[in-house]
Amino acid sequence: MHRETIELVSATPGQRHALTVLRFGQVGRGPKAMIQAALHADEVPALLVAQQLSQLLEAEEAAGCVAGEVVLLPYANPLGLSQHVLGQHHGRFDLHDGVNFNRHLPDLTDAVATALQGRLGSDSKANAALVRLALREAAVKLSANDPVTDLKNRLMQLAVDADIVLDLHCDSQAAMHLYALTPQADLAAELGALLGAQAILLATESGDSPFDEACSRPWVQLRERFPAYPLPLGCFSTTVELRGECDTDHTLARRDAQAIVDFLRRRGVLSGPPVPLPAALCQPTPLAASEPITSPLAGVVVFHREPGQHVEAGDVIADVVDIDTGAVHPLRTQSAGVMFARVATRWATPGRRLAKVAGTTLVRKGKLLGA
Repeated sequence: MHRETIELVSATPGQRHALTVLRFGQVGRGPKAMIQAALHADEVPALLVAQQLSQLLEAEEAAGCVAGEVVLLPYANPLGLSQHVLGQHHGRFDLHDGVNFNRHLPDLTDAVATALQGRLGSDSKANAALVRLALREAAVKLSANDPVTDLKNRLMQLAVDADIVLDLHCDSQAAMHLYALTPQADLAAELGALLGAQAILLATESGDSPFDEACSRPWVQLRERFPAYPLPLGCFSTTVELRGECDTDHTLARRDAQAIVDFLRRRGVLSGPPVPLPAALCQPTPLAASEPITSPLAGVVVFHREPGQHVEAGDVIADVVDIDTGAVHPLRTQSAGVMFARVATRWATPGRRLAKVAGTTLVRKGKLLGA
């Protein structure tokens, strides 16, 4: 294992933040995987899984089983790790301007498309190599004069040429679930089966350029721009939601890390016989068909469903109790599916998203992810 430190731009004299990068294998020898933990820095189960994963990857490297290259960031957001307000950790949004750390990542498609003009040919592998080179060159040119932009640029530079990108997160209270691109449903289903995912949510564009899509969508867009030339979807990138924020359990973390190792082996990043694929607990569904359950008023939340439970259309997911009148307002789902996540707090404000259901019949338009 090689350990690297990348110091970020500082906004304040005397204050420094840095990324720690762990590298396994050899650059350019085979498929590359980039795995990062807790871009939303208060989603700490990812940090625990990354520790377990580091140990497993060290063992794989010692056994000579790293056939490609693995880049692991045990914490992807040192800025968010340092943000505390009145004793509470706030790692999802930059406290300077309220911007989500996992939104508005750089879009490199235009720069890469310009660089590819007149260079593509009939060989799919050669075209993919040209795209990776152009992506690296475009990412290196990214500049920043503030820590958050620098952080996003640095993460892109580490991930943009990878074959596999796993962005490890968690929700408030949730079952294991994934987000991925629609054209890569098969790979998402494979990873989901290994992890025991209970929802796999697919979209071609969810809105606001989250990290996983910033890595994988350029390949989709470049295929659309250059339809005369064979070009693979060269990056499988997914957001892995490691259940809920309180699910910091050694056994679960070890199991999740082993599932990721098994996936890397099946994808050729690690050598050795692949494990059989376990039975899937769910099938991928459109993110546009997922249903947010929102509160119409302020009040006390009483949930009737646990994360991972199947629900039918019309089922009561939660009640909101009006503390002025005592009236109970039931919140019902419009679609059958799996309630895969819910909030950890029990006080609702008007319009607050309280739960999410992975359905199949609804169709939402516009931005599909919440803040």
